[in-house]
Amino acid sequence: MIDFGQIDKVIHEKARLSIMTLLAGRGEWAFQDLKAELTMSDGNLITHLRTLGQAGYVKESRDESGTRPRTTYALTTKGRKAFQQYVDLLEAIVKAARPE
Repeated sequence: MIDFGQIDKVIHEKARLSIMTLLAGRGEWAFQDLKAELTMSDGNLITHLRTLGQAGYVKESRDESGTRPRTTYALTTKGRKAFQQYVDLLEAIVKAARPE
C-alpha cells in the first residue's frame, strides 16, 4: 500500500514542482530564465524559490561581476534527493493505478 503521507508538500505545489523539474533537468537556471519559462511574476517566483530555499532544496548564487547582477538557482544535494524520492513515489502511484 502506498503511504500518501510521504508526498513532499513543499514540492507538490504546482509552481514549486515546475521549478524543481526545471532545475533537476538542466541544473542551474537564471532567475529571468525561470521567470520566462514558467510565465510567473517576479513576486510569485521569488516566493516559491524562498520556500524551496528554506527547505534546503534550492541554493541561490549571485554574480555581480557584470554590468547587471545575475542571480541563478540550482538544486542542492538535499533537493535532488527529495525530488528523486518524490518522482519515485509518483511512479509507484501510477503503477498502482494501472490495471495489470
